[in-house]
Amino acid sequence: MFSFCMAPRAPWAVYSRYSHVLLSLVTAAVTAMTLSSAQAETPTRLPPVTVIASREPLPLDQVTSDVVVIDEQRIRLSTADSIEDLLRREAGVQLSRSGGPGHAAGILLRGASTSSTLVLIDGVRIGSATLAQVEFEAISLAQIERIEVLRGPGSSLYGADAVGGVVLITTKRGEGPASLSGHAAVGEYGSREGDLGISGGHDGFDYAASVSGEKSRGVSTLRPGDLFGNYNPDHDGYQRRTAQIRLGYTIAPGHRVAASVIDTRLNSQYDGSEFGGPPDFAQDPSPDFRSKLNTQVASLTYDGVINPLWTTRLQLALNEDKSFDGASFPERFVTRRNQYTWQNVLTLGTRQQLVTVLERLEERAESSAFLANRQRHNDAVGLGYSGQFGAHLLSADVRHDDNSVYGKSTTGRLGYGYEFGHGLTARALFGTTFRAPSFNDLFYAGYGVPDIRPERGRSGELGLQWRDGDSHASLTVYRNRVRQLINYEPDRNFCPSDPSYDFGCARNVDRARLKGATLSGGHRFGAFGLRATLDLLSAKDERTGTRLNRRAKHQETVDADYQIDNWTLGATLVTVGSRPDAGKRLGGYSTVDLQARWKFTPHWQLEAKVLNVADRDIEPARDYRSPGRQAWLGLRYSGIGL
Repeated sequence: MFSFCMAPRAPWAVYSRYSHVLLSLVTAAVTAMTLSSAQAETPTRLPPVTVIASREPLPLDQVTSDVVVIDEQRIRLSTADSIEDLLRREAGVQLSRSGGPGHAAGILLRGASTSSTLVLIDGVRIGSATLAQVEFEAISLAQIERIEVLRGPGSSLYGADAVGGVVLITTKRGEGPASLSGHAAVGEYGSREGDLGISGGHDGFDYAASVSGEKSRGVSTLRPGDLFGNYNPDHDGYQRRTAQIRLGYTIAPGHRVAASVIDTRLNSQYDGSEFGGPPDFAQDPSPDFRSKLNTQVASLTYDGVINPLWTTRLQLALNEDKSFDGASFPERFVTRRNQYTWQNVLTLGTRQQLVTVLERLEERAESSAFLANRQRHNDAVGLGYSGQFGAHLLSADVRHDDNSVYGKSTTGRLGYGYEFGHGLTARALFGTTFRAPSFNDLFYAGYGVPDIRPERGRSGELGLQWRDGDSHASLTVYRNRVRQLINYEPDRNFCPSDPSYDFGCARNVDRARLKGATLSGGHRFGAFGLRATLDLLSAKDERTGTRLNRRAKHQETVDADYQIDNWTLGATLVTVGSRPDAGKRLGGYSTVDLQARWKFTPHWQLEAKVLNVADRDIEPARDYRSPGRQAWLGLRYSGIGL
């Protein structure tokens, strides 16, 4: 299943026309929440803990980065039908999708491209090194316990591709008495899904295992009259299956080993034709293509407490990503990664820690589009510091990456925060980033150029955040300038002289300026919970002055839930502004999702939800379509003490 590989401008800017509005909103939100919190007699809760901001657990209110934590309860209460749909409800996250669920999807974090966000599962880098993207559509929510999102520069912590930010996905871990959980649901378009899991822990040993599946006949991915004439009025369905197991054992107090394996498989259909033109339909009345994805992740981890001031972690991880497009000229891509990490944390004093990282990443790519199998390796050393001195917060990170193909990259990040008291903190951060060229950028026949350079970015931000128990509010303004963007160059005069480049090549040709502001807040009024986000974005190509594709200037979300007796009711509103895509303006839209859950016994729960209640016609990308209204009915079981 797995195989080892062989081996300057101001950094930030505020929207002047929005700044006074945002400041008024956040001030009003903080004031209202503070008054409400003071009136409510609720027990004090510890602040959430984040790992992603420094690679080690820290209270969320003691970090200088812009971080959001999505815990298991929020995942469970959400109406989201996929991980990408869940993520896009966070401020600063927009969705890029070619069709509905089960079809190609990626996230645009602070306006950065889908290939400029690093995604980790249990600390392991995932995604295709050939396509330079993560297939979010292949990841099931059923196995996920927690998601953390770092918005902003992350290369000094995690290396390449963390330009827009980092997403850390944590799978479920067992504890306590053995428990069994299961879920089954049916929906429109012949959709059905289910999952089954068991978990527990005893005598230092813990375990969690689960399987899940989802299938739908879907809708046609394309609209009539699409640009290349590939529309076919059939159903383009998908099928997804996932299996996961995670084991852990505490050898002695302070010493633990853990192992995990995840296998995800996705088969999906989409419209297409041999040459992209209507005449092909006369020859083939059903020109559906097939896309197959298979992602496997395995890791072995040791965590040890050497002494009260020194902890260490060793991790060996393997990741294999396979994709196949069953077009007239089928292409097969296989990426294999071996990742070795040694991390040490030294406690320097009260609320001060130093993190050191040694990491090696080996990548091997096989493809029918390459003239030969390709490989590269990356050696990295990183150093990070975080500390608190009274009301002052300080963080600093630096990392040096040495790649066998595209050379050396050194990135850094510096953050400062000040606690005013009563849960209110101001912060500032600046960092540098880079995105590695994909194997396609380097070696794809007739397109890749071996001497192409990494993309480079400089990012800065200012933030204000407030937290008091279940109440929170956050405002961040940021600016990110990315240069040496890798893009398609149609002029062969800028390409190698080889005849295979007659139609163009990859080239470091563009520069992008990404600036924006995000505002989010939430509060719990007893049984009623409310959460809202606002995302303002200006994403432009500096060379042409045009807006970048698929980025909306504004996006808003509102989530509400109400719990009474054995009932939980929920509603979600998502509003997305217009977006450009391939010369076409995609209209903005608003959707409303509703759900109800009834726990009729201590272990059984009936669930119903309706997505896109108003049956909006949504065009997520040029000439693509999403399903209309969808109703789901499901049953969930959870039992303890088997």
